[in-house]
Amino acid sequence: MERLKEVYQYIEDHQDRYIHWLQELCRQPSVSAQNRGMEECAQLVSSYLQHICASPEQISTPGYPVIYGEINENQSRTLSFYNHYDVQPEDPMDQWTNDPFAANIQDGRMWARGVADNKGSLLSRICAVDAYQQVHGKLPINVKFIIEGEEEIGSPNLGDFAEKYKEKIKADACIWENGYKNTDGSLQVRLGVKGMLYLKLQVQGANTDMHSSNAAIIPNPAWRLVWALSTLKDENEKILIPGFYDGVQAPNESENQLLEDMVYQEHETLKQLGLNEFLLSLSGNALKEKLLFQPTCTICGMESGYTGDGSKTVLPSMAKAKVDFRLVGNQDPKDILQKVRQHLDNHGFEDIAITTYVAEHPAKTDIDADIVRTVVDNVASVYGVPPQVQRTGAGTGPMYVACQKFGIPAVGFGVGHVASNQHAPNENIFVNDFIQGIKFAALVMHQFAE
Repeated sequence: MERLKEVYQYIEDHQDRYIHWLQELCRQPSVSAQNRGMEECAQLVSSYLQHICASPEQISTPGYPVIYGEINENQSRTLSFYNHYDVQPEDPMDQWTNDPFAANIQDGRMWARGVADNKGSLLSRICAVDAYQQVHGKLPINVKFIIEGEEEIGSPNLGDFAEKYKEKIKADACIWENGYKNTDGSLQVRLGVKGMLYLKLQVQGANTDMHSSNAAIIPNPAWRLVWALSTLKDENEKILIPGFYDGVQAPNESENQLLEDMVYQEHETLKQLGLNEFLLSLSGNALKEKLLFQPTCTICGMESGYTGDGSKTVLPSMAKAKVDFRLVGNQDPKDILQKVRQHLDNHGFEDIAITTYVAEHPAKTDIDADIVRTVVDNVASVYGVPPQVQRTGAGTGPMYVACQKFGIPAVGFGVGHVASNQHAPNENIFVNDFIQGIKFAALVMHQFAE
C-alpha cells in the first residue's frame, strides 16, 4: 500500500489541477438530446485521454461518436471504464441558483449540469490514471476507456458498437459509471441496472384544433389518451398488461441479505422531497425491494391542447404521452413492447401510435466476481465506512449490451451523493467526493491488478 500512499499524496498536492479539469469539462455543454456542444465536448474528452497517453479514437456511430482509449501495459489483467460525455438538458432554467454551465464552487460543492451524471465520475478515472502514471510511470494493469455520447438518449448505438468492436470492449472487468454516496458517508456500490422501455403514445383526432363547443360531437384525443393510460396500471400500483410480470424474479437469499444490510434513509428522503410517505405506505425491506427488484410503469410527461396562462376554450387535435417501463430480472423490452401493443389493441385503442425511444435489457453481475470483491473489500480504506452494496440500481444504463452480454462483470460507483439532483436543476457534487473518487479509482486499479 506504500505505492498507493504516494499516489494519494500526489492527488492531494495536485487537486487544484484536477478540479480545474472538471470545471473545464462541465463548462462545455454536451446535450445529446439537442445536439448542443457534442463535437466540442468529444474533442475535450479526447484531449484528456491524450494527456494520459491513452491513444484516443473517436469511433463514428449513426449518432454521436464513442470515444475509445487504451493503455496497454502488457499486464495480465485489463480493466475498462464505461462513462458518457453527454448530459441532460438543463431545463427548467428558472429553478437553477447557479448558471448550469458555469461550474461554480460554493459551500464545498461544484454546481453544474452533468457534474454528477456523469462528468465527475468520468474525470475521476482519468485523473486516477494520471496520478498513478506521474508517481510510478507505469500502471499496474491494462486500462480501456469506453466513453459514449448517447447515454442520456438511451444509448441507441452502443450495442452495435460493442458487437462491431468486441476486441475493444474485451476486459476482465468493467467499472460502470453510476453510484452515489449516502448521507451517512457510505458509498453505493451497484452490481447491476434495471432495463427500460421508453415509449411515446400518440392519439390523433381532427386535423386541426377546434373551438371546444365542438366537443359535443367531435372526439377529444386527450380524453382518449387518458382512458388508454388508465388501463396500464391500477391505483395499487399493479401493472395491468397481461404477462408483464413474466420474467420478474424475487430476490434470492443472498440478495435478501443485501436488502437487509442496505441502509435507506427513509425519513431524510421524505423530508427532502416534501412528502409524508412513500407509495403504498411502504417502508423497510418491502420499500427497498420495490425500489430495486420490481418493475415500474411511469407517465413521464403529457402534452395536448392549451396549457398556458388564462383560458382558451379549445378541443385539441392531438394528445401524446411519454411513458417508461423500468424492467427487472429476465424481462425483455422487445417482449414488453409487443405486450403493450396487444394490451392497447385489446382495449380498443388500435389507433394509438407507439414510438420506441429506448429498449434496454436489465443487467446483473455475479456477487462473487473478483471485481466485486476488489471494490467492496477496499471501500472502507478510502471512505472510512463499509459500502452499501446494491444488487441492482433503480436506474437504467446500457450495461447488458456492453458487459454482461459478453461475460464481462461490471460494478458501478461514482462521485455524486444522494442529493446531487442528477437530471434536475441544481445538479452538484461535493468537491471532496471528487477527490475521494480519484483516490478510489486508483485503489481499484492497484488492487484488481493483484
